[in-house]
Amino acid sequence: MKSLISLAILTAACSLSGVAFAADNADAKAAYADIEATFGSVPTFLKVFPPEGIAGAWSEMKSLQLNPHTALSNKEKELIGLAVAAQIPCHYCVYFHTESAKANGATEAEVREAIAMSAQTRHWSTVLNGSQIDMEQFKKEFAAMMKFANDKAEKAKAPAQPPKKKP
Repeated sequence: MKSLISLAILTAACSLSGVAFAADNADAKAAYADIEATFGSVPTFLKVFPPEGIAGAWSEMKSLQLNPHTALSNKEKELIGLAVAAQIPCHYCVYFHTESAKANGATEAEVREAIAMSAQTRHWSTVLNGSQIDMEQFKKEFAAMMKFANDKAEKAKAPAQPPKKKP
């Protein structure tokens, strides 16, 4: 009897997963068609993504990374992607985001600066974490630094006052 119940459960599970897989395949086919319409072909890195997840992954890429109507420009997004890719490190991602940043108007100087900023962030992250700097103390010191910088900037914007004449 146990074998019969197990077989029934297994059969039901396989049937249900077959239905879900068919639905996922329809979603995958629609995603692949949209990818091809966008890029002219379906790149291998998207072909190897599991069909069950490609529709969601493509939707995220298209609505965030490729969308020109987000808070960040496509150039800024690609420079951020490059900075992260340089730190992971992922040579595929570095190539992809470098070329994409340039295609979106980034200069060589901006590409180099994004890479340098990623290195600087990693450097200070290592120093701060390795030194186990107290987070609350860090926040207080940073707030004081920002206040000083803002006050200094405001002073620089203020018109110069002529010296007072002595009576």
